[in-house]
Amino acid sequence: MPAQPFDVVGVKTSSSPSALPPGKPRLTLAQAQRLQLAAQGLLRAPRRRARRADVLDAITRMRLLQIDTIHVVARSPYLVLHSRVGDYEPAWLDEALAQGKLAECWAHEACFVPAADYAWHRAWGVRRGTHWAYRHAERMHREQRADMDGLLERIRANGAARAADFEREQPGAASGWWSWKPEKRWLEAWFALGELMVSRRERFQRVYDLAERVIAQLQPSFDDAPLGMEEGALRRRFILDAVRALGITQARWIADYHRLKPAVTDSELAPLVASGELIEVAVADWKVPGYVHADHADELAQVLRGGLRATYTTLLSPFDPLVWDRARAQAMFGFEYTIECYVPAAKRRYGYYVLPILRRGQLVGRLDAKAHRAECVFEVKALYLEEGETPTPAWIADVAEAIAATARWHGTPKIRLGRCRPASVAAALRAHWRAMD
Repeated sequence: MPAQPFDVVGVKTSSSPSALPPGKPRLTLAQAQRLQLAAQGLLRAPRRRARRADVLDAITRMRLLQIDTIHVVARSPYLVLHSRVGDYEPAWLDEALAQGKLAECWAHEACFVPAADYAWHRAWGVRRGTHWAYRHAERMHREQRADMDGLLERIRANGAARAADFEREQPGAASGWWSWKPEKRWLEAWFALGELMVSRRERFQRVYDLAERVIAQLQPSFDDAPLGMEEGALRRRFILDAVRALGITQARWIADYHRLKPAVTDSELAPLVASGELIEVAVADWKVPGYVHADHADELAQVLRGGLRATYTTLLSPFDPLVWDRARAQAMFGFEYTIECYVPAAKRRYGYYVLPILRRGQLVGRLDAKAHRAECVFEVKALYLEEGETPTPAWIADVAEAIAATARWHGTPKIRLGRCRPASVAAALRAHWRAMD
């Protein structure tokens, strides 16, 4: 794996639990936070200019990258990568998919995953019929079999297709999943059932092709060994992957990462601790054990010695894996967070597309953002500090520069700031941006 532009723990290390002191390691909550940020690639700022390979490396470290189409700012997968990689070309993500280095599948939700992991997800997909996407697709196929089979045969004969290649039956109808034309629903159903895959994206629109043709282009080559594995072995793999990606976790947070059912329990993890694949730890104020992957043993030893200093400030996507589990974000960082774009406007507390602010290891606030691309304006409709945060000059500098960095990368370098809580933050931020010009 090439050198990384940020100081993070790798997917594989030469770590050995022997580097740890005897007995169960005991961490403060702040140490646990730093361990999780290190695993997620959010501990320190990028150290060099981003390269194409960094996109795949970041996704490999997270194990998956959730897809969401909302684009009031950059679409979520691009924003998640910017938080970790820095200024990179969004086209690199599209290229990695088209080149077969990534694949799309249902994981946490619809996600990009490394091509090397796709066989595991495909094997698991066959066995997790409880997921709503699979249940819905199976029901649709039962009810509309002739039409769905006909669509599949068309792609088999004529090649890859987009939903846009089929004429809309009701021109001018409102957009949204509730108004999808039948062909779009059938394409999505075949994708959920594994008969179709996404070969590439054009302006973020999926281009669907037969799974066998897309699989033949994956890099590295598709290894079908996981397809013959028992469900228990597959579940174990995804449990270990989730713990590695999270850096440190309680048992109750593991299942959400790959949408495993049933929930993971301490008793299920005990054999993995006994085998040395997981390290059981105690965290201050946690009434249950914490777990660290053995690959992170060196980082665990380092944080226990006072290392892994958090120095990075950045904006996070609402769908960033650091915050998508509300219970975990609350317990780890004391950050109460709801993705409010799906909440009726009258019930929103903070706004439609609210980006958490990560500053030097803490979630210190949030901002409601909108990008006006034609005007090159990055609008911060509102910015809120967390209770107890003090906007010192260093705080202002960190946050102002993080907002400016996201705005520049997005191609909307003019920042328009609305209301702030507390109100005094607005003048300080504006003064810092004027000094940066």
